[in-house]
Amino acid sequence: MTTLLLVGGTGEARALAAALDGTPGLRVVSSLAGAVARPRLPVGEVRIGGFGGPDGLARWLTEHQVAAVVDASHPFAARISASCVAATTITGVPLLRLERPAWTPSPGDDWRLVPDVATAAALLPELLSGLLPSEVPTGLPRERPSGAAEPHGRVLLTTGRRDLPAFYDVPGVSLVARCVDPPADPVPPHVDVLLDRGPYNVEGETELLRSRAIHVLVTKNSGGALTEAKLVAARSLDLPVVMVQRPLPAPAARPPAVVHDVDAAAAWVRDLLP
Repeated sequence: MTTLLLVGGTGEARALAAALDGTPGLRVVSSLAGAVARPRLPVGEVRIGGFGGPDGLARWLTEHQVAAVVDASHPFAARISASCVAATTITGVPLLRLERPAWTPSPGDDWRLVPDVATAAALLPELLSGLLPSEVPTGLPRERPSGAAEPHGRVLLTTGRRDLPAFYDVPGVSLVARCVDPPADPVPPHVDVLLDRGPYNVEGETELLRSRAIHVLVTKNSGGALTEAKLVAARSLDLPVVMVQRPLPAPAARPPAVVHDVDAAAAWVRDLLP
C-alpha cells in the first residue's frame, strides 16, 4: 500500500482527495491545520493539527512510511509549505505543490497591489482621502458621519481574522470584517464582524457591498472561483480593491514541482504507484 500525505484545507485539496478516492493500492491521508473550527472535510482519512515544524513533519513521514507528499495548502500558508519542502528534502520523499492560479485584473478593475497586510492598512487613509464626494463609487453614500473631522470610509476586509489587528488603528475607517470563525479577542467598536464562508455569488456580493455602503475592498490574492465573486461585484460598482499579493517563498523553500489543476496532481500521484 502506497501512502500519500495530502496537505489540505483548500477546495483543491478536497477535490484531489475525491479524485484519488478508491484508487487501488493508494492510501490518502489528508492533513488539516486546524485553523478553522468547523472545516470542510475531504473524503477518506483525515488528521487535524500541526506536525511540529519541519523536523516533526519529517519524523511523521518516516514513521508512517509516506511515499509522496502533495502540498495543496492555502497560497498564504507559507509556513506549512516551507515545512513541506524542508521535510521532504530531509527524507527524500517526492513533493508536489498544487496551487490554484492567482487572480489577475480584468478591464475595469481598480486594484492597488501591496506586498503585505501592513502595507494595505497603511494605504487606506490616503486611498480614502482621495474619494471626494464626487468620486465616491456609484450608488454608495457620499456623506461623512455627522461631526467627523477626517475622511470616513467603510472598508470590507476579507483577509482573515488573524490579520484584523493590523487595521484597528487606521484613522477615519469603519471596518466590516468577514471571517469564517470569530476573532479570538474582542474587536473595537468600529469593527463589525460578519461570520460567513464561501462559495459566494456576484448577486450576493453586490448586495453586501451596497447594503454595507462599502467604499474599499481589502483582500488577499487567494485565487480560485469560490471567493472571486467579490472582485466582480467591486468592478461593477467601481470600487477600488487593495490586493495583498502572495508571499514569495525563499529559494530554499521553493517546491521542486508545481501544478495548478487537480487533474495534473492526480496524474502525478498515479504515476508514482507501482
